[in-house]
Amino acid sequence: MRIGMLYSRIRRDEKLLLSELRERGHDVVKIDVRKQRFGLTEPPADIEDCDLVIDRCLATSRSRYVTRFVEQYDVPVVNDPETAAVCADKARNSLVLADAGIPTPNTEVAFTKEAAMEIIESFGYPCVIKPVVGSWGRLMAKIDTRSAAEAILEHKETLGHYEHKVFYIQEFVEKPGRDIRVLATDGEPVAAMARSSDHWLTNAAKGAETEHIEVDDEMRDLVARASESVGGGLLGVDLMETGDFYTVHEVNHTVEFKALNEVAETDVPGTVVDWLEARAEAGMEATV
Repeated sequence: MRIGMLYSRIRRDEKLLLSELRERGHDVVKIDVRKQRFGLTEPPADIEDCDLVIDRCLATSRSRYVTRFVEQYDVPVVNDPETAAVCADKARNSLVLADAGIPTPNTEVAFTKEAAMEIIESFGYPCVIKPVVGSWGRLMAKIDTRSAAEAILEHKETLGHYEHKVFYIQEFVEKPGRDIRVLATDGEPVAAMARSSDHWLTNAAKGAETEHIEVDDEMRDLVARASESVGGGLLGVDLMETGDFYTVHEVNHTVEFKALNEVAETDVPGTVVDWLEARAEAGMEATV
């Protein structure tokens, strides 16, 4: 098969995928989106003959738009642009999770400092404010006092990009010093890890310690439903333990898995490529 990989930087995650694809004899085309041009009707030569294109763009803006163009060219793309659009926006992500009846942290959105302050005061302290677009735990804040809230809201309103003027505020979830990342393909778990830290942010990118964790029946059900709610694909579903049940706080579409691969008992890149091959074959059969 001819597999295209959209990228802006080749990280360890992409190297794992490239190595697995090449070992299986696939013709892999690396497509640097920083150098590529995308027209409205005719695909770039690197994409034209691909049986499947994998989006591994680092920047959310590039990911959202380039997948639209690839879909326009009638080339199968993982993940598809609608999934990318939903997962890239935390507000949309929360809306689809809630609409699917999936337990997710209590969340409200406001568009002015005054309304945002009302939300914060109603939630009580601490609570959490996040940018609607962003990853790796960046620009997130746990607000412990009214004075901290006033400062953060003023900075976001004055200095931020227009998206930072969408105030996305969540209740603070008391978790046991960790959260859980499940990598899934169309809702089927590949592997899971717990990410533990003394800090309230437990992202692996923030230095959290990772360990393999078994996927229980409740996790499996939530992952399948969360995946379906955003449109399916290759996804990272993030859960928090809240006593007797789990809550899903977000679903990630250009999911990193290098940390998971180091602790998982499963061959993560091999399982992902199995799924990619099946997607490519299904697309080829559909065009016959």
